[in-house]
Amino acid sequence: MPTRRPLSSWVLVALLIALATGSAHAFLDSELVASGLNRPVYVAAPPGDDRLFIVEQKGTIQLLKDGAILPTPFLDIDPIVKNPSGFSEQGLLGLAFDPGFASNRYFYVHYSDLSGDTVIARYEVEATNPDRADHASAVIVLTYDQPVGNHNGGTIEFGPDDYLYFGFGDGGGSGDPNDLGQDPQTLLGKFIRIDVDPLPYSAPLSNPFVGNANVLDEIWAIGVRNPYRWSFDRATGDLWIGDVGQGLWEEINVQPAASTGGENYGWSLMEGSHCFDPPTNCGQDTLDLPIYEYDHSAGKCSITGGYVYRGAAIPSLEGFYIFGDYCSDQIWALEYDGAAITAFEELTGFLNPDGRIDGLSAIGEDGAGELYLVSRAGTTDGEVYKIVPSPTGVVPIDEPGPTFRLGRATPNPSPASTALELTLHEPGEVPVGATKRGRASGRVGRKERERRPRAVGRLLRQGRGRGPGDHAQGEPRAIAQEHGGGRAAASHGARAPPGRRLSLRPVLGDHRTVTFPTPGGRSGMASCSPAHGIRSTRLCVWRR
Repeated sequence: MPTRRPLSSWVLVALLIALATGSAHAFLDSELVASGLNRPVYVAAPPGDDRLFIVEQKGTIQLLKDGAILPTPFLDIDPIVKNPSGFSEQGLLGLAFDPGFASNRYFYVHYSDLSGDTVIARYEVEATNPDRADHASAVIVLTYDQPVGNHNGGTIEFGPDDYLYFGFGDGGGSGDPNDLGQDPQTLLGKFIRIDVDPLPYSAPLSNPFVGNANVLDEIWAIGVRNPYRWSFDRATGDLWIGDVGQGLWEEINVQPAASTGGENYGWSLMEGSHCFDPPTNCGQDTLDLPIYEYDHSAGKCSITGGYVYRGAAIPSLEGFYIFGDYCSDQIWALEYDGAAITAFEELTGFLNPDGRIDGLSAIGEDGAGELYLVSRAGTTDGEVYKIVPSPTGVVPIDEPGPTFRLGRATPNPSPASTALELTLHEPGEVPVGATKRGRASGRVGRKERERRPRAVGRLLRQGRGRGPGDHAQGEPRAIAQEHGGGRAAASHGARAPPGRRLSLRPVLGDHRTVTFPTPGGRSGMASCSPAHGIRSTRLCVWRR
């Protein structure tokens, strides 16, 4: 039997811990990798493949290869797909590669046909062109009636067991009017697990309800409203489900890899961890409750489930589940140990600082485990961003310390001044050094061209205070700055600005806000958070 996991007070504890400690992922950024797309809704790739397959809702799959979108789509089934408009939940929604893709060239798609019904179909890649699908190879795996145009689910994936999983929404409408989420005689409102090798598909004998005449054999779990985006953790095999809520609560459910299926995630008895229908005494003690939920405040309205990060480029993100909200375009990370959330952080300021994402339709994973953010937008302005290490992170350097270095400011030109926050334990001063990296058009002062660090100012304590800990008592510390000479005399070109490397050697003292001059620029700011494992200094990165 599945383990019942109640949503409890540790969620609040995790949030308080996150607020107290700040972000351990201050070195994150998002890098545009594809633009000009027609309502993209998903990205994927076979394991080890360096291409990225971008699903457009209208019925095409574009292929990003060697940094560019190929001129001919990988797949174009637009004529047989119900084309979306506005906020439509129909269209081409999902893509999965067969576990034997390297040899059999099979892949599967999830789309709404012209009647609005759900279709799972298998295609084959052309034998002579690995960048093109063989459109004549289509085989229909499953078709299922959709009574209403919304709540179609979206993701399809192969599990660690090589079976194909997908989630159907509850058939649409508001509030599950036909109580399909708890109806065992329909696939709607369920998680499905089938064997597609060979076709026609079959229900694995290990499915939890096989042999039960009252429940369809394909059902793996019940009680989901609209599991639009969900994923398997490629390292552990755990199943992470982002289930879109009704009007108040969005939720994340986790099914451990050891599960034998049969979970009941509650809909429409419950929305999140709250009774829905009936409004009280809904049997929550017998249901599998979410590990996390959030409400619809501040423009949030629809969860976009994501992935547990298992890439190599961002070690600090290892094991964190990245997810977001379609309406507010906020992005978060949480760490879960199987029993409790041990860390929770908002990443919006790093990954979507300027509102570049317009409708977070998916968080996808490439062949190496790196993650991407999909901005659905409209018919010509959809975009895909890759989550990357920030080029501006503060890192320890091999000098008598503690000494930390801020890398190249992004964007360049940098602002006229930037605030950095340091936590010091005794009164003192903070020398600020700078070196120039690279060249730029225009004149730059002689001293600015020197590579050796030079003092550009001293941060002096000013005002009254009693020493360490005063800031914790609510007494603000005023900081004055004296500027050294030799600052750049010319503006810097946007294409080739000189990089700035600032070394901060904190002498123990009070909690401070440090302001230093930087050359040129009209925009940008620094964001600070505690150094992971370092108590005396706060790390700072640049934001647009």
